Amino acid sequence: MTETQKSAPFPVEELPQEPFDRLIAVMAALRHPDRGCPWDIAQSFETIAPYTIEEAYEVAEAITNGDKAELKDELGDLLFQVVYHARMAQEDGDFDVRDVAGAITEKMLRRHPHVFGSASVSDADAQTRVWEDSKAKERAAKAEADGRVPSVLDGVSVAYPALMRAVKLQKRAVRVGFDWPDSAQVIDKIEEELGELKHELASGAIPDRVEDEMGDLLFTVVNLARHLGVDPETALRRTNGKFERRFRAVEAALAAEDRTPLDASLDEMERIWIATKLKEHAEAAATAEHHADP
Repeated sequence: MTETQKSAPFPVEELPQEPFDRLIAVMAALRHPDRGCPWDIAQSFETIAPYTIEEAYEVAEAITNGDKAELKDELGDLLFQVVYHARMAQEDGDFDVRDVAGAITEKMLRRHPHVFGSASVSDADAQTRVWEDSKAKERAAKAEADGRVPSVLDGVSVAYPALMRAVKLQKRAVRVGFDWPDSAQVIDKIEEELGELKHELASGAIPDRVEDEMGDLLFTVVNLARHLGVDPETALRRTNGKFERRFRAVEAALAAEDRTPLDASLDEMERIWIATKLKEHAEAAATAEHHADP
């Protein structure tokens, strides 16, 4: 096959007009072994997976920003990832995107007997319990089919971000009563874990031991967040934003003096940081007072 033949374009006018079918056809063209995109042809499930995760986070960011136009674009990017994986599976003879759609549809039918059957639920909390019970039965059936003892922790993916996985593992354990009765005991445990970390540091422990104790401390802090009804991921994302905002203020204040953080002492930067923090608190208080006025 000549270079001209390899680069011959796919006729756009021959693509389906229905949006989903059009997307599937575009994906097939990109992966065409002779006429497709070299980059897309070279990809695999493993190389595409990081992009899939990235797109999911960008969807979440668009929701946080309240930007519906951005959300539409990001959902499209995420949908493209689904079609991409399904296309590669189709090439391997495993399944295609319509099989994916069929599988999730049947799962939703199975998990919503109050909508598609005679069952009934009183409220959203009751539905959550029904949903979790249904998932638990599915996990138990899978464990039995695999010839192993089912666990309440089955199905908590190791691919989740560590913070998210910690929350999910803890919530699963709670279902069988493995939990502290109140947040006061969790705080005591945090102090215990912090003490153990301090001990390892004071004794000159190897990095692996320090990392182990640091992990225990973080896991217990996540537990406290759960007891307080705080999503640790949201809380940390909020603090990340606060840190970024205040550090940029430090940089801006120094730039006004034709300096950078490299030219300033830690004490100088700390003073600017505190001033920025106090200003934010004053602005927040003023805003709250304004909204409180009749």
